[in-house]
Amino acid sequence: PMQCEYYALEGGSDLVHTVRKIKAGINGGIEIEGLLRSMFDPRNTLAQQVSEQLKRHFGDKVYDTVIPRNVRLAEAPSHGLPALAYDRSSKGAQAYLQLAGEIIERRMAKEK
Repeated sequence: PMQCEYYALEGGSDLVHTVRKIKAGINGGIEIEGLLRSMFDPRNTLAQQVSEQLKRHFGDKVYDTVIPRNVRLAEAPSHGLPALAYDRSSKGAQAYLQLAGEIIERRMAKEK
């Protein structure tokens, strides 16, 4: 997961560099399965720009699903509940369900 903010983008670059070092050294099979844009606010120009940069740089590694900034998602941990148990109908919970479907679809497509 990556917030669509500047420092998260820099951190993502560092993570990719670390994964490459691990792949070259101790685990040749490691790879990033996908990148999830989270806490996304479409009204924020920077968030849109970072999202586009992620898509340009990582291509199909970026999930189509975007997790929005959502109060219900933020409240769930304070109640000791996962988002789906706290408010399954919230936009954030629905986005996570959509992500699960997307991950399943990608895995099934790889198996073919």
